[in-house]
Amino acid sequence: MRRKVHKNKSKQPPRVGIIMGSDSDLEIMSEAAKILSDFKIPHEVRIVSAHRTPQELYQYAESAESRGIRVIISGAGGAAHLPGMVASLTPLPVIGVPVCSPTNPVGGIDSLYSIVQMPPGVPVATVSINGARNAGILACSILSATDPVLLDKVSEFKQKMRNEIRLKNEKLDEMGHEEYLEQYRKSHKGK
Repeated sequence: MRRKVHKNKSKQPPRVGIIMGSDSDLEIMSEAAKILSDFKIPHEVRIVSAHRTPQELYQYAESAESRGIRVIISGAGGAAHLPGMVASLTPLPVIGVPVCSPTNPVGGIDSLYSIVQMPPGVPVATVSINGARNAGILACSILSATDPVLLDKVSEFKQKMRNEIRLKNEKLDEMGHEEYLEQYRKSHKGK
């Protein structure tokens, strides 16, 4: 039986692997994919469960480097063993994303603790609960250490954020905090 493979639109080999333990994590993890697409970094997205498909997990982690992957973003909820297991099997940097699903009774804290409490020698960079967007940005920063063009893009991204804050402060000064807050609430209602 053939597996359907994620289409890499750029035709370049993926530099970042985005993996998750379940398709229920895909909505959160797609934020990392969006950032990588915005930065034009080839990436792949896979479901690789530490508990349901351990052989596939081993195969993925052990082959990632030879396939051109340079950073792995790993999202997991609940017991959240996936990022740590991947980190134990590859020399590549692994970024863990604790995922909080709607059915999680403790709000993702269990996942955060599982991912952040790695033993010495097996580090996993860990972002906030559901912080896949930051995981994507961190992957870009890691790759930019050896890619001057990407370093410029990351710098531009951060400058754009600074400029947006300056504009917000100008608007805040002009409107006053009460009117600004009212307008903010209206524009963010239902988000």
